[in-house]
Amino acid sequence: MPQAETYPYATYLDIKFPALETVDVNALVDACEHRWYNQTLCKVNDSVVRLGVLEGEYHWHRHEKDDEFFFVLDGHFIIDLEGRSVDLRPREGFVVPRGVLHRTRAPERSVILMVETASIVPTGDPA
Repeated sequence: MPQAETYPYATYLDIKFPALETVDVNALVDACEHRWYNQTLCKVNDSVVRLGVLEGEYHWHRHEKDDEFFFVLDGHFIIDLEGRSVDLRPREGFVVPRGVLHRTRAPERSVILMVETASIVPTGDPA
């Protein structure tokens, strides 16, 4: 995915681990040098599992056709919605339904998994 100046995130949509291979999250986390890193790990039916190694905040956006599931492995992850924020710690998850305006934040280096459709645009749908 080409990186636009307005989206300074390291986003990789290639499938890192095909079926029947061990998914090595620790190696990717240990090698990560980015403040906002998103790597597709594997595909499961019509969805993908993505790894996020994050620190800082993402921009406000929505996905008109897709739900997103976030699951925290390590750190502290916040999902801001209109009117409230959801504060997640390790082993907690949350679904943001399609069409809901949201922004994600990690006040410290955090490691999360995301499950979403393979066709989702990570930066959100155009307004």
